[in-house]
Amino acid sequence: MSRAWYVVQTYSQYEKKIEQDIRLLISEGVFGGVVLDVKAPIEKVEEIRNGKKRIRERKIWPGYILIELDLPEVGWKDIVANIIKVQGVINFVGVSKGQRPIPINDEEVKSVFMLTGEIKANKSIFMLYDFEEGERVRIKGGPFDSFEGLISSIDYERKKLKVAVQIFGRSTPVEVDFQHIEKI
Repeated sequence: MSRAWYVVQTYSQYEKKIEQDIRLLISEGVFGGVVLDVKAPIEKVEEIRNGKKRIRERKIWPGYILIELDLPEVGWKDIVANIIKVQGVINFVGVSKGQRPIPINDEEVKSVFMLTGEIKANKSIFMLYDFEEGERVRIKGGPFDSFEGLISSIDYERKKLKVAVQIFGRSTPVEVDFQHIEKI
């Protein structure tokens, strides 16, 4: 037997329900200790919309779940068939019916768990902003508080915007952090 993670295709929007159903079947002993874990991987996303910051969860792979199996050489077809019978499961990724599932490699597993925050990574929260060049915004905070202007450029790496504001009747570009901007 070899312990590994596999990717299972599911109906979209049913990932969490399928994860719960498989966990229930594991606790009832239906899989006989072969199914070790199941995850519908999600990541935390920090989002700024209309000047308000919030953290929400986002599916890493919509329509897919990860399942850890200790798949035996003999009798694996019954285990795979029982997993596929779970309502909402389509099939294991990368195989046709009747073929032995192919596990994903350790690097892929590690990268997914780094995104979910289960393995320590440099940053576990992804930033999502809805700014566009040419958009009218108001600066809130800092020396240019309550100034209004147009976004001229966006630097996602540094999380800064260049906003063209009117100072003494002239358009002047100022650099502002994402968190100090709200849409008008």
